[in-house]
Amino acid sequence: MIDSNFLYENIKQISEKLLNKGYKLDSEKFIKLYESRKSIIGKVENLKSDQNKFTKKIAVEKRKPNQEELESIKKLIEKIKDIETERKVFEDELNSLLLDIPNIYDEKVPIGKTSDENIEIKRVGKIPVFDFVPKDHTEIGKDLNLFDLDTASNITGTRFNIYTGLGAKLERALINFMLDEHSKKGYKEIFPPFICNEKSFIGTGNLPKFKEDLFKIEGTNYFLIPTAEVPLTNIFSDKVINEVELPIKLVAYSACFRSEAGSYGKDVKGLIRQHQFNKVELVKFSKPDESNNDHNELTADACDILDKLGLPYRVVLLCSGDTSFSSSITYDLEVWLPSENQYREISSCSNFKDFQSRRSNIKFKGSGKALFPHTLNGSGLAIGRTLVAILENYQQKDGSVKIPAVLFPYMNHLRHIKKNN
Repeated sequence: MIDSNFLYENIKQISEKLLNKGYKLDSEKFIKLYESRKSIIGKVENLKSDQNKFTKKIAVEKRKPNQEELESIKKLIEKIKDIETERKVFEDELNSLLLDIPNIYDEKVPIGKTSDENIEIKRVGKIPVFDFVPKDHTEIGKDLNLFDLDTASNITGTRFNIYTGLGAKLERALINFMLDEHSKKGYKEIFPPFICNEKSFIGTGNLPKFKEDLFKIEGTNYFLIPTAEVPLTNIFSDKVINEVELPIKLVAYSACFRSEAGSYGKDVKGLIRQHQFNKVELVKFSKPDESNNDHNELTADACDILDKLGLPYRVVLLCSGDTSFSSSITYDLEVWLPSENQYREISSCSNFKDFQSRRSNIKFKGSGKALFPHTLNGSGLAIGRTLVAILENYQQKDGSVKIPAVLFPYMNHLRHIKKNN
């Protein structure tokens, strides 16, 4: 959430930035609500000041108020109550407007509308050259009995999957490998709930704006999480962190659930875009003056997983129009998929600055006043897409798939997945 005072004082500049992010701010409405609330707060404070003066006067004179004074103070209290009710109406409406406003993008973010205007930062690894016609991951999975989309569709519906045999083992191996690697770098492992309440989703920016993208549990205010970012961030909701604890680094595996509203007919083949998938998530809480460095480190930690797996990838800086609602700046990691002859997103590493911490009321305090920390997160990595990238990049002419060396210990030292394994 953007600080309302900062928005009011810089309304023109921020409105222009929001337009570059695809959002048109109703400046007139915001100013009216902000000034009305400020006026009402002033009235309440003046009336409460009068009430305090009267109370002190009676205390100093060491007497009970007379009937006329009692009637007067009663009317004053009722007036304060009425104005407080009016104040809440304006505050609720202002808060509702603020919750709808996306984060302001960082100065380093390029101006643009679509992913075509993202900036490539670097490319890593060699794109494989095959002396045979490579298969896509759905063909490989079917040939090697690694997953079964048809049975999952019969059990649940489209965009669900069942991993079987070595497919299930490879999925689990990737989860454990990523958790182990990130733990070595000081991330504290968390195993969070996969269901969170509405307040938690508001805190991370998923609600109220993106309700259609979530799976809601009917008859409750609970939703299935789209990423472990939601429970991890809200561990510190309504809390004050001791400054010496920062930065806090958390890592978690979770199943993720997304309705993918509006994406039907797009990326429906195979494991690329599922309603349920597995992911290892990285979350950081940082001091404001250190969050840029922490963001670079978090991105490097996600890249390190791809490096160790030997997968070719690139890093891109998202333009303003492609940067998500809550993010101030995002680096996407895109892995190479031979079947598509292109790079595909496998991780988004974002710095939200104080946007989420304001919404979640997360603060930190040292010797001075309590401040809002910056929150950061990134996939470290999306498991299903990592598995897809391994199957496609490590496929062999005989139909087998080589296993990256770092996964040998997690696969009982199996080096190839073959048809008869």
